[in-house]
Amino acid sequence: MKSLRNKVQLIGNLGQAPEIVTFENGNKLAKFTLATNETFKNAKGEKQIETQWHQLIAWGKVADIIENYVKKGQEIAIEGKIMYETYEAKDGIRRHATKIQVNELVLLSKNK
Repeated sequence: MKSLRNKVQLIGNLGQAPEIVTFENGNKLAKFTLATNETFKNAKGEKQIETQWHQLIAWGKVADIIENYVKKGQEIAIEGKIMYETYEAKDGIRRHATKIQVNELVLLSKNK
């Protein structure tokens, strides 16, 4: 049960091309957004699609895979954990961000 304490699994499409940051020591960080869609019918029976946007990051080998194989619009499945950040913005206001750190990745659609 220990592995279930902070675990997220998502399937969705990339909203933009991943941003890759390479540090002086050679480590890589990938930053990207993932859109997940949920389909349901409203009270009138009309089909509705609700989209949630998720901020994702990945390090190391997973970031390498993202850099080389993942493009905007592509469908992927990820497994990772939720992370919370607090930071001070340029305007001096404290902000909060929720991100998902990707530990595993599966490509579901081909690169175009």
